[in-house]
Amino acid sequence: MVNVLVCDDEKDIVSALRIYLESEGYQVYTAYDGLEALEVLETKEIHLVLLDVMMPRLDGIQTMAKIRETSNVPIILLTAKSEDTDKVLGLNVGADDYVTKPFNPVELQARVKSQLRRYMQLGGNHASASGDDGIIAIGPIVLNDRAKEVTLDGELVNLTRTEYDILHLLMENPGKVFSPAQIYEQVWKEDAFGTENTVAVHIRHLREKLEYDPAEPRYVKVVWGRGYKVEDK
Repeated sequence: MVNVLVCDDEKDIVSALRIYLESEGYQVYTAYDGLEALEVLETKEIHLVLLDVMMPRLDGIQTMAKIRETSNVPIILLTAKSEDTDKVLGLNVGADDYVTKPFNPVELQARVKSQLRRYMQLGGNHASASGDDGIIAIGPIVLNDRAKEVTLDGELVNLTRTEYDILHLLMENPGKVFSPAQIYEQVWKEDAFGTENTVAVHIRHLREKLEYDPAEPRYVKVVWGRGYKVEDK
C-alpha cells in the first residue's frame, strides 16, 4: 500500500484530495498544519507528501525544510499563488514538484503518479549505463546507482530524488548537452511545456551542493542557449 500525506489548513481541500487519492488506491493520512504533518511523518511510513504553502503555526516552506533535514520523501507543493517566485522558493527548499490552486484533479493525480513512479524506481533495481557496479565518477563526484548515493570527495551529499535523477542523467552522458525540455521529459516522464525555470532551479541547487564555487562551476555546466552538461574540464 502506498501512503500519501495530505497537509492543508482548508478542510474541504483535504477532503477532496482524500477522495481523489483513495480512488487511485492510496492510503491517505491527513494534517492541517505543518506541525501535524511532522508528527504524522514521525509515526507513519509516508511515500509522498502533498503540502500546502500557506498554513498556520508552521507553513509549508518551513515544514518542508524540516522534512528535508532527515528525509527525501517526494513533496508536491500546493500553492494558491501563481507567481514564479513562490514556485522557485519551494523548489529551492527541496520540493519535487508543485500544483497551483485551484488544481485540476487529473493533473494532480498525474503528478502524484509521476513522483511515485520515480520514487519506486529509485527504491528498486534498474539498469545503469555506468557498468555492473553502478558507479559513475566525474572528478570528485561519485554516483553509486545501486546504493542511490552521491559523494563529493568521499563525503555523502544529500540530494532530493529530482536532483539525483538529473545528475544521473547528465553523468551517464558526460559532455553531452541536454536541453531543459529533454531533461524534464526524461526525469519527470512528462511533456515539457514552459518548464525551463523548473529545471534551472534544480540545476542551481545541484551546483550549490556539488561545486566548490557554484558561481564558477567546474562540473555541472550551462551551455548558453542550448542546455546543461556534466564534464570534468
